[in-house]
Amino acid sequence: MKQKISLVAIVIAATCFVSCNNLEKKDQHETKKSEMVKESKAHTISEQEVLEVQKIWGEGIVKIGKVYSEKGDYKAAAKKHIADLYGYNLGTVLFKPTLAAEKQFRTTEEGALSYFVGHNENYPEDHGFAIKPWTNVRWESTGIKTEGNMAIAMGNYFFTPAGGGDEVKVEYTFAYTKDSNGKLRIILHGSHLPYSPK
Repeated sequence: MKQKISLVAIVIAATCFVSCNNLEKKDQHETKKSEMVKESKAHTISEQEVLEVQKIWGEGIVKIGKVYSEKGDYKAAAKKHIADLYGYNLGTVLFKPTLAAEKQFRTTEEGALSYFVGHNENYPEDHGFAIKPWTNVRWESTGIKTEGNMAIAMGNYFFTPAGGGDEVKVEYTFAYTKDSNGKLRIILHGSHLPYSPK
């Protein structure tokens, strides 16, 4: 009888152990799943985030020109602008600046910096787009498409010259992703002057 009771006790204990172990694994799985969902949401890009980073980009271009006009370190301001907004820390950034014909595609940080501030013998056609300077950048979105950790935006942006005159209309296509800290980064920047038939 004692042997039967002991055997039953062992079976119950073993069943409880297996059941508890399964529950613990299930809890761990649910926790991991919950963390993955949170991480996925943290890296999902919203349309509002794209609009906000576009505004910041425009303000950055205006700031570089302002620093230049005030005889400050405009090159440092441009470097900060690039470091804060572009994804060179993630890999290649596809950059097609507006006023470039000889070296119209830039895949390095040096190429982007040259376009914004000029004075680089490797890019003699660059005169410093950001140091023109401009007093405002206005965005006119045609559309923003988001898919998880990627977003693409297209439309026109308008640059107001500091010396007065009409806004300069430029067409844009930008692509964005988030880095490991959840910060939005530009990974494609394409700018073009509108087609003008002869």
